[in-house]
Amino acid sequence: MAQVITKDNLQELLDSGKPVVVDFWAEWCSPCRMMAPVVDELAEEYADKAIIGKCDIEENDSIAIKYAIRNIPTILFIKNGEVVDRQVGACPKSVLAEKLTKIL
Repeated sequence: MAQVITKDNLQELLDSGKPVVVDFWAEWCSPCRMMAPVVDELAEEYADKAIIGKCDIEENDSIAIKYAIRNIPTILFIKNGEVVDRQVGACPKSVLAEKLTKIL
């Protein structure tokens, strides 16, 4: 299952040395709810290689502002503290897996 990312734990996760994938979502967003099981599957499959989590923009608007999240779902791929890729909108699991594999 994907880790819950908040303003309280984000920096610790970024400092882990592992790539971090953040799914920005909201409860009212239908495409976000469609992506939720996909993100959870990736979190299980890549548990040893990357940190994969979800950030509710309603509860963590400061993080959404920091990363200029304008549309949801938006999934950021972060390596060494820098955003190296992003996916805006719903997509197949294979697209996310390919982007994640590139940063491992």
